[in-house]
Amino acid sequence: MTRSIPASLLLAASLLTAPAVAADIWVAPKGSDRNPGTADQPLATLNMALRQARDLRRLRDASVQNGVHIWVRGGEYRLQEPLLFRPEDAGTASSPTIIEAAPGEQPVLSGGAAVRGWKKAAGAVPGLPKAVQGQVWVADAPLLAGRSFDFRQLWVNGRKAVRARTATDDNLPRLLRWDTDRREAWIPAAALSGVTRAGQLEMVLHQMWAVNVLRVKSVTVQGKEARVTFHEPESRVQFEHPWPRPIINGKNGSSAFYLAGAPELLDQPGEWYYDQQHRQVLYWPRPGETMSTAQTVVPALETLVQVAGSLDAPVSHLQFKGLTFAYTTWLRPSEQGHVPLQAGMYLLDGYSLAKPGTPDKAGLENQAWIGRPPGAVQLSGADHTRFERCRFEHLGASGLDYQQGTHDDAIVGCTFRDVAVNGLQLGKFSDPGIETHLPYNPKDEREICSNELVENNLFTDCGNEDWGACAVTAGYVRQTTIRHNEISQVPYTGISLGWGWTKTTNAMQGNRVSRNYIHHYAQHTYDVAGVYTLSAQPGTVISENRIDEIGRAAYVHDPEHWFYLYLDEGSSGITVQDNWCPAEKFLANANGPNNVWKNNGPMVSDAIKQAAGLEAAFRDLRGTAPKAGAEQKSVKSK
Repeated sequence: MTRSIPASLLLAASLLTAPAVAADIWVAPKGSDRNPGTADQPLATLNMALRQARDLRRLRDASVQNGVHIWVRGGEYRLQEPLLFRPEDAGTASSPTIIEAAPGEQPVLSGGAAVRGWKKAAGAVPGLPKAVQGQVWVADAPLLAGRSFDFRQLWVNGRKAVRARTATDDNLPRLLRWDTDRREAWIPAAALSGVTRAGQLEMVLHQMWAVNVLRVKSVTVQGKEARVTFHEPESRVQFEHPWPRPIINGKNGSSAFYLAGAPELLDQPGEWYYDQQHRQVLYWPRPGETMSTAQTVVPALETLVQVAGSLDAPVSHLQFKGLTFAYTTWLRPSEQGHVPLQAGMYLLDGYSLAKPGTPDKAGLENQAWIGRPPGAVQLSGADHTRFERCRFEHLGASGLDYQQGTHDDAIVGCTFRDVAVNGLQLGKFSDPGIETHLPYNPKDEREICSNELVENNLFTDCGNEDWGACAVTAGYVRQTTIRHNEISQVPYTGISLGWGWTKTTNAMQGNRVSRNYIHHYAQHTYDVAGVYTLSAQPGTVISENRIDEIGRAAYVHDPEHWFYLYLDEGSSGITVQDNWCPAEKFLANANGPNNVWKNNGPMVSDAIKQAAGLEAAFRDLRGTAPKAGAEQKSVKSK
């Protein structure tokens, strides 16, 4: 007798024997969030794709056994708010959540807004130099939710335009006097270049290892000199904090500066000005640019992606592949000025001590509290995340930012290009309410960013607005590896590792900086190195890096105070070995114990020199960025 097998049992058997596959969700710019999210009927937004993935995990759908794969077709995705990843979006080792570019396509997550309707300016434009009249195009600034908004950047056909400013070559004007008591600066009247009122004017002031953005409150011309005062709160912080400070009559003269943000300064092709009062953008096109067809973008969103978990409920096993993160803003310099302490971290408050000394450091003569520039992508409370072959470009602050409570993450094969502040930020620096020289050593060690991997990435043209920023700046990190990266065209240090200026035991230990190729660094500032460290970090090794081609800006405060390798205050327990550079130009300043220096300089083997930088499988990244110095030359034409 033959017995029939129920269909339900046949289906169950087939599910057990069939290979497990991940749930696939598709997104396309011309999709619809009413679609099912298949390849033929894709969704329109990543928000809806995340919701669909979240529901599949919540319901324990069998399709997620091997993970959730969100495929993103090429094109631009204009975000209206940051894309938020919650603990409910977490995957597992066997079932990760992957957000990936569709094969052969280039999706862009953009925080920008298009500027349209360009017209040649009719008649004379108030404030513009006579020689520029008739050259400038004008467009209405875009609106967000029906309202106007401010911005500090403009990109034309993917190329950053220059905010109207005084001369951009090495012949920057210098301070005449700096009056701390009256909180005023004196400059040559000729440096005003025709500016007669403060308006939206800013002074960008070079001081040792940083530059400040100071909003001008008043300008008073007295003969061949001009008195300049600044708005609060930056005026108070700028004149009270001791480090870094402006230089008057130093080894290489007084501190240099330039002015920006006035129509009188729009005097070269490629420069622009935003007239806030009339809500108009003015731009002098570069040769070859046709404004009727040009794609012009201003940034409107500060952060594009936020991964927000907690120590007890982290966002785990999340991967981003082949995505571009572009066009972000940062308006704090326009609203409160920008007075950095170091490596892009800006001062909220800072002042000299009448009587030096703190419990941790007897000779400390100042106090400081800092803020952290935002990243286009920010992560906290996350682990086992991965960014692979992603691009971070055209950004108004920093690129990728691992803030706290992250571990076992990887950033591999990514490109960081045209970034205003730091390319990559890793780890805790100091919270706003904690004095920045106090060592960080949390009771719950899960707070510490640890076991991070930064490998085979290209960093170029980072810090192009904040000249004290770095390609990679890492604070209190532990067991973190930074290797086989290429870094070029940065204004300050290539890799900065550590924080706190202290020999006291803290969260740092066991970091590795190896086989990186760092060149054409220190383009604008000195007191600098290819690799720079701070504070005690036992077991840390800096080895087999190649460091070459220091910048030589004419206006730096001390032309000889630059180094290939630099262990600064409190650096302890660090081994520096087998690093190639063309000369033995190093510095160990106010170090702690147990540092080892061995075989660094031009005697290091050619094999180590040639092995540094991008590995063969990642050298194609060089083709995704302009040649070294290309953008630099465009702004050194005056």
